[in-house]
Amino acid sequence: MSFEILTYSFMHRALIAGIAIAILCSVVGLFLVLRRYSLFGDAIAHSSFGGVAVGLLAGIYPLWTAYVVSIVSALVITRVKDRFNISGDASIAVLLSSGIAVGLVIIGLSGGFTLDIFSFLFGSILLVSVDDVILILALTGGILIVVLLLFRELLYSTFNEEQAKVSGIPVEKINYLIVFMAGLTVVTSIQLVGVLLISALFVIPNVSAIMYGKGFKQTAIISISFSIFSVVAGILISYIFDITPAGTIVLLSIGLLAGTMGIKSTGLLSKN
Repeated sequence: MSFEILTYSFMHRALIAGIAIAILCSVVGLFLVLRRYSLFGDAIAHSSFGGVAVGLLAGIYPLWTAYVVSIVSALVITRVKDRFNISGDASIAVLLSSGIAVGLVIIGLSGGFTLDIFSFLFGSILLVSVDDVILILALTGGILIVVLLLFRELLYSTFNEEQAKVSGIPVEKINYLIVFMAGLTVVTSIQLVGVLLISALFVIPNVSAIMYGKGFKQTAIISISFSIFSVVAGILISYIFDITPAGTIVLLSIGLLAGTMGIKSTGLLSKN
């Protein structure tokens, strides 16, 4: 592999943004996976598709409308789930289907699919601008700071919600905070793998890491490592062979998962 590609400014932007997104998806995704909300990221991504369509129709930068629609949709569906005691998988299904339906209707009204729509569906990490990189780094830093400051509360409410309530932790507010961070993370990550594959970055590296049977912090480190490897290698390989970065990144993640499953089947992974 020629190292010449590492001298290009667009590649620098893509790698920096990709690494930040990889870290963000692993950290936020781990809380979702442990809460059995693995598909929540996918549902938010589909609602963001409706937000992108609204932005394109209204002539507004699509990511801004995607942020608003995704976060509002996630908070509303979480509130409805709690208020009417709807199961988690059912609420996720409602959010997923309604988001994509709204997006399709609005796209039809605006004249059909365009190149901009396809870039949001499948990602366009090699086209990120300096402003995009700054936004991604700022959001990543902000969310990681929140996680560190509220780590005990987030962890406690994830593993033992009832005991957390007894201990005085505002579990409902923590739940809304996680949903809010998930919404920000999903829309921020759309530029990397697009709406259709976003849940892969939330779920696959974390599932692979959990298989190693380590503690929470070690699991998070393993997940982040797998995610960063998949993203960096995927971006470089996709450029060299002129294939889609999103699909390459996800396939590499699946390869790491398959490798982990293979190692586990041999009994080499400890069961703690």
